[in-house]
Amino acid sequence: MKQEINAKKNEISRVSLWEIFSSYLMVGLTAFSMVNLQKLKSLVLRKKWMSEEEMNEGLALVQMYPGPIMVDFTAYVGYKLRGISGALVSTLAFILPSFLMMIALSSLYFATADLSWIHLVFSGLEALVIGVIFNVTLDLREKTLKSKIEAVIALLNFTLLLFKVNAIWVVLASLVLGSLFIRPETKRPVIPHLKSSTPLSKWINIAIAAFVVLAVAAFAWSLKSDIGQLALSLFKIGSVAFGSGSTIIPLIQAEVVHEHHWLTMNQFVDAIALGQITPGPFLISAAFIGFKMGGLLGAILAIFAIFSPSFVMTLIFTELFVHVKNLKAVRGAIAGVLASFTGMLAVVILQISHATMQSPAALAMAAAAFIAVRWFKIDVIFVFAGGILLWIGLVVSNIV
Repeated sequence: MKQEINAKKNEISRVSLWEIFSSYLMVGLTAFSMVNLQKLKSLVLRKKWMSEEEMNEGLALVQMYPGPIMVDFTAYVGYKLRGISGALVSTLAFILPSFLMMIALSSLYFATADLSWIHLVFSGLEALVIGVIFNVTLDLREKTLKSKIEAVIALLNFTLLLFKVNAIWVVLASLVLGSLFIRPETKRPVIPHLKSSTPLSKWINIAIAAFVVLAVAAFAWSLKSDIGQLALSLFKIGSVAFGSGSTIIPLIQAEVVHEHHWLTMNQFVDAIALGQITPGPFLISAAFIGFKMGGLLGAILAIFAIFSPSFVMTLIFTELFVHVKNLKAVRGAIAGVLASFTGMLAVVILQISHATMQSPAALAMAAAAFIAVRWFKIDVIFVFAGGILLWIGLVVSNIV
């Protein structure tokens, strides 16, 4: 048995950083929407980097702390393969294609902002976003509202956000309520207890990574500018928001639209739309916001801010998971936060609908997008591609 384990470890240790980079770069180029997670799982199994059980353990781990699940799972696999260097390479490769595409799209978007026909085209894109987010909200409701207390938390969050209570405080309150009152049953894989402790060298490397993140946060604070404030806001969101990119939307909206007015509601919805039509992680929309605020450097700072807190948490929790995975208060806290996002997303739908639903055609487009992804299970990228072509046809025909 020991020989088999050692042979497996030796085989994994031969995985080169280039193989990790090129593999995740290809996923980052081709994985759209909900296909992302499936492609990430298929990559790990196809390359035989982990067994299915080990992979599922990683997926269970990345749901225990804040941050976008798919990016954190990518960092987890890289970390298990080649330590921090593997985590950096895998995460960078996964994000890079969509980041470059978002920079190009953002540049084009703001260069053509004064053209009236561009606004007409994007109004159709905004309608599609509403239909897709409505479907996400219903999916999240089915997965998270499993008890009366979770339903109460969702309703409480919906009410508080309508009265413009700070979204970060709402999330933290949900975390506390969940840890106190929710005791969800779990069918997650059980990770066997590891008798060996984590080597000191690993903790030193993790501490260095954490120091870099804190140093960049301090740099953003020292800028005393809007782009620095944006980075601090994204650092904050990346440190407290659980779930997928879609569930983190309400927190970003609260900061960039309502709190600081860095984007109009229409621009924010357009950022979401561009994030949907590019491959890779959904939260690449943060690059759009950063680009508007500070060009290329602003986009880089925004992306670092939204992803780096959970990157460091991935390193830490990978080493600590065995000690905290079965704590009922921890699982309850996560359930409380995820329940809160259902109420928050409902508020987002109301707000962006009020700002963007300007015609019966837009309402029909949103309904069509919802039906396509909800009942016909059409992938989001095809919904957006077909929807926007149909909308352009309506614009050319002067129907909208």
